[in-house]
Amino acid sequence: MDPSQPLFLTLPDEASTLALGRALAKVAVSSQTRVALLLRGGLGSGKTTLVRGLAGELPGGEDAEVASPSFNIVNIYPTRPEIRHVDLYRIPDGDPCVEEHLESGAAGEALVIVEWAEYLPALALPADRLEIDWEPAETGRRCRVAGIGARGRAALTALAETLPACGL
Repeated sequence: MDPSQPLFLTLPDEASTLALGRALAKVAVSSQTRVALLLRGGLGSGKTTLVRGLAGELPGGEDAEVASPSFNIVNIYPTRPEIRHVDLYRIPDGDPCVEEHLESGAAGEALVIVEWAEYLPALALPADRLEIDWEPAETGRRCRVAGIGARGRAALTALAETLPACGL
C-alpha cells in the first residue's frame, strides 16, 4: 500500500464499523503510530460507533462508557492510552480547550479523537493525524482514511496491515 494515497473502506453495517475501531486500537497503542484521529461525517454516520469499537479494544475499555460528547464537548475514557473524545458539533468556530487536548495527544499523553473535525481551525490541525471521512453510500458506510505527516502515514500503513485480521 502506498501511504501517500488514502485508503477507501466499505463498511456494510455497525459490526464492521466497530471492527474498524478495533483495528485502529491496534495502531493507537504504538508510540510510533499514535496520532490524532480526525473524524468527519454527518449525524449518524458512525463516528461514535467507531470510537466505541476502539475504546473497547484498549486496556481499561471495559470501564469506558463511550457516548457522543456533543453536549460535554470532551469525554475522557479510562483506557490505556487514555482517550480524549472531542466533539466540535456545537462549537464550529473551535475552542481553546480543544487545542490543549490536541497538544496532550501530540505529547503522547493521550489518544485524541475529534468528531466534526471540519470545524477544527487549520492552525490547530495536528501535524501527524489520520483523517477519516464518511462518504455517502447506497448501503452501509464508506470511509476514506488518509494519513497526514510521517506518523500519520505510518499509522495508515499499520492500519492497512491490520484490517484483514479484523475481517475488513
